Amino acid sequence: MSDSSLAEMLRSRGLRLTAQRQLILDAVLELGHATPEQVHAAVREVAAGVNITTIYRTLELLERLGLVTHTHLSHGSPTYHSVGEDAHVHLVCRNCGAVDEVDPELFRPVTDTLAAERGFQVDIGHVALFGVCGRTECGERRG
Repeated sequence: MSDSSLAEMLRSRGLRLTAQRQLILDAVLELGHATPEQVHAAVREVAAGVNITTIYRTLELLERLGLVTHTHLSHGSPTYHSVGEDAHVHLVCRNCGAVDEVDPELFRPVTDTLAAERGFQVDIGHVALFGVCGRTECGERRG
């Protein structure tokens, strides 16, 4: 998202574009999937004075604005990513912590069944499957 688009979106809600807000959004876009702590580390490389509270508040604001979303990929902090990305299901390796993505169409039979039988609409952007990836360093190579 361009600086001017973000500025217009914020102004329409009575807010202003600050350098910190832009840096935080840019960090999320650059990192792909990032916890608030990872965003904080990236932002501090450019602006050392930004504190973690500002990161959390800004991420919440950016989520309310529909620019980022979060999912829980572990028991720790949520992981944020851009809403502009294609919807995807997260695959999280319990051994190495790698996060991969798969097309949600792979899960269409399950989501369709849940909708038909239970009236339940799955928010696929918040789905995370945990297991062991096929990387050699994880010790459990899958074919």
